[in-house]
Amino acid sequence: MAAELGFAACGIARADAAPQTAARLRQWLDEGRHGDMIWMETRAHQRETPRALWPEVRSVIALGMSYAPTIDPLALAGESDIGRISVYAQGGDYHDVVKRQLKALGRWLAGEAGCDLKVFVDTAPVMEKPLAEAAGLGWQGKHTNLVSRDHGSWLFLGAIYTTLDLVPDRPGSDTCGSCDACQRACPTDAFPAPYRLDARRCISYLTIEHAGSIPHEFREAIGNRIYGCDDCLAVCPWNKFAHAASANLAFAPRAELAAPALADLLALDDAGFRQVFAGSPIKRIGRDRMVRNAAIAAGNSDDPALVPALDRLADDASEVVREAAAWARARLAAD
Repeated sequence: MAAELGFAACGIARADAAPQTAARLRQWLDEGRHGDMIWMETRAHQRETPRALWPEVRSVIALGMSYAPTIDPLALAGESDIGRISVYAQGGDYHDVVKRQLKALGRWLAGEAGCDLKVFVDTAPVMEKPLAEAAGLGWQGKHTNLVSRDHGSWLFLGAIYTTLDLVPDRPGSDTCGSCDACQRACPTDAFPAPYRLDARRCISYLTIEHAGSIPHEFREAIGNRIYGCDDCLAVCPWNKFAHAASANLAFAPRAELAAPALADLLALDDAGFRQVFAGSPIKRIGRDRMVRNAAIAAGNSDDPALVPALDRLADDASEVVREAAAWARARLAAD
C-alpha cells in the first residue's frame, strides 16, 4: 500500500530501536552545534525516543519518498547570474505531499488493523533519520543524512507511530567504508568529524534557518547558493543507484525555481515573493531571507550588471537585506 501511495521505501522498527539517539542528540545540543534552531533544544526530551512523544507507541513505520533529480545538482555552480536552489525545494512542498500520503496510509492501516496511530513529517519532534536506519531504509552516512542502497541520498522521510506490535525489519548497515567524498565536498567545512555536523557552518542552515546576517567567513563559500546546498549529497557514490524515474512527480522542478535569475530575486517584494514561491517549502523563510541570500550570491557573481538591483536595496526596510546588499555592492566595486 505504501508503494501504491508513492513511497519508494518502507520499513518497520520497534519504538525503542534507536537507543543511541538520546545521547547523540544531547551531545550535539550541548556543543551548541544546532545554532539558532532553538526548537531542537526546547523539545529535546520528546526527540530522544518515540515513547517520550507518545507513550502508547509500540512500532514505527518509516517511509521514504524519492525526489531523485534528473540533472546534476551541481550543474549551475558556475552560473554567475543564476541562483542555486537545493533539489528538494525546486518542486512541490514535501511537507504537504508526504503528509497527505502518510495520512492516506494511516487511514488504510487503521481500517485494516483497528489501531491507533500518529503520522509525522519533519515538523514534529521526531528523529526521522535514526528511526529510518533502524527500520532498514538505509543508514546515516558521514554527512549525517540517510543513504539508501536503492535511492541514494534523495529520500524525504516520514513516520507513522502505531500501537500495533509489528515484526521489525533488519536495521540498515553502514557501508560508507573509507569514502569521505561528502566531507571533502563541503564548501564551509561543516563536518568536524565523520557522522557529525556543525549546523552553524552548514550552507543549508545559513540560507534557510538562520534569520540574521550571514557571517562574513562563509559568504564567499556560499557562491550562488540561495536556498540550501546539495554538495555533500550530490557527491555520494551511492547515488549511482538512484533512479529519477522513481521520484514523485510532485517534486519535479518548476521552471521558475530550477534556475532563477538573481536580478529577479533581488527585485522581490513581499507580494512577489509569496507569488513566486507559493506551494514551495521556500515560502516559509520569507522574503527578507531570500533577498538576503540573493544579495550574497550577487556579491559573489563578479557581474556588475547586478549593481543597480543592489542599489535599490539601500533603503530596504530590512536591516539584514540592507547589510547584505551593501556588502555585495562593495565586493562588485572592488572587482
